[in-house]
Amino acid sequence: MPDTAIAAPVDLLSEVERLKLESRGLRGDLAEQLAADSAGVDDAGYQLLKFHGTYLGYDRDSATERKQRGEDKAWEFMIRARIPGGRLTAEQYLALDDLALQYGGGSLRVTTRQAIQFHAVAKGELKATIAGINHALLTTLAACGDVVRNVTATPAPIADAKHRRLQADARLLSTALLPATRAYHEIWLGEERIAGDAPAEHDPLYGERYLPRKFKIGIAAPDDNSVDVLTNDLGIVALFDGDALTGYNLALGGGLGMTHNRPKTYPRLATPLVFVGPDDLVRAAKAVIALQRDHGDRGDRRHARLKYLVDDKGAAWIKAKLEAYFGAPLEDARPMPPFQVVDHTGWHAQGDGRWYYGLSIASGRIRDQGKRRLRTALSRIVAELRPTPILTPTQDVLLADLAADARDRIEAILTEHGVELPGSLSEVARWALACPALPTCGLALNEAERIRAPLIGEIEQALAAAGIGGERISVRITGCPNGCARPYAGEIGIVGRTAADYALFLGGDFEGTRLNRRVFDRVKLGEIASTLAPIFAAYAAERRPDERFGDWCHAQGDDRLRDLGRKLAA
Repeated sequence: MPDTAIAAPVDLLSEVERLKLESRGLRGDLAEQLAADSAGVDDAGYQLLKFHGTYLGYDRDSATERKQRGEDKAWEFMIRARIPGGRLTAEQYLALDDLALQYGGGSLRVTTRQAIQFHAVAKGELKATIAGINHALLTTLAACGDVVRNVTATPAPIADAKHRRLQADARLLSTALLPATRAYHEIWLGEERIAGDAPAEHDPLYGERYLPRKFKIGIAAPDDNSVDVLTNDLGIVALFDGDALTGYNLALGGGLGMTHNRPKTYPRLATPLVFVGPDDLVRAAKAVIALQRDHGDRGDRRHARLKYLVDDKGAAWIKAKLEAYFGAPLEDARPMPPFQVVDHTGWHAQGDGRWYYGLSIASGRIRDQGKRRLRTALSRIVAELRPTPILTPTQDVLLADLAADARDRIEAILTEHGVELPGSLSEVARWALACPALPTCGLALNEAERIRAPLIGEIEQALAAAGIGGERISVRITGCPNGCARPYAGEIGIVGRTAADYALFLGGDFEGTRLNRRVFDRVKLGEIASTLAPIFAAYAAERRPDERFGDWCHAQGDDRLRDLGRKLAA
């Protein structure tokens, strides 16, 4: 495998690249900063902490008032646990729940990458929280940062060879692609530190500079693309002949982050390029990572994701380089069946005499709020019935390995705690995603999670008025254009544009194989549903039998969609 020496010269590196290069394996002076009597860390500490699974932020709701009083911002940390394939044990879930009560304000958040986040953790509680996560046999290492992050996989706990293989592959890749540094164990878990200027350990995969930007991997089979596999830097599509795995198509160059008013940044779905056999998955994944490590843009972080390398160099160049890293010729990607997305909420047989129950979690937020005591209900269910909790890429929780007679007990506990059952949700509410946005995310331009419920309610009313209230439509809401809730892969993407308005994207497909398009650039929050209403009405009147909303929008020209959306205002 080529050496990292061919990467960009030091004098062309961005400041973050210089920081990584000089960090001695992600150590920097983090230990000293964490021990200092301050609420936050400096810019270098901010960048390095990401690799350890935590971001520094502040409460944006109180920032203006505190500034007027001459006070510093209310600094706080987000901590993310790395959970490959989203699968936990009952004991691990209860440990995370306990940590949320102690340090996370009583809230856990299921992410769109099958992980758990804690918000509003104080600096003095970082070590205890991260140590607690590790004591549960989990880690936060590489949950963030310029490395391979949490590996997502089809979540369904079906007891067949296909689903077992997908989950096993997620765990295999997650372990194989962790950074080699011991800095994490020194800083958070009390391992003896490498002293002074002693060199850090060699990392054969990431080298001294790690990757140019974050790197995401997802694995799925075509018959359940609930992970949105093509939105990943490396999307792995497992192909089966019955229960027999034939191999994997590797799709390269997915990624949804972009910046408003910067046309050189854009969302992209991964391109299926090569096929590898059942025993070559880790070897092939490392080849893709090495390709991005050595050739990704290290001078401009906005141009550093693998998707830009694929577009800049072209498929032929990428494949040739990939073969060099892999060490053998690679077959072109094989034909695939059409992708499908499966609804895992409600009760499902696993195929082994046991059952799993899927519970839809709005914005992935597990907390007690008013009469709806979701956190307590889930904690009680897990403690009493000991299911296997599985986090999904649609921010839901599956409770697996249940006996058939658990149904009444689970639903009774949920009802007792004011939690709505899956069958009570509309199709739009069930499939809606939203990122945290304000007040915890420093990148947010506008609201997402906090406006999800009322906005979805308005969209439900507009659909009902058009006579299509039961329509299954994917709506994704983000407070900024970075794409954490995958807005550009939804049928409707609602993206924070400024503090006052949103951009509306239409025309993606429900199955995750086509991006939507920006149709409206600036729409006020209160006008989103009224803008969509005449479009819903035209769709209801004109659609072909079984034509999905996203497909119909895709077939319309943007000018027509804009004209329809402006009818009400006219």
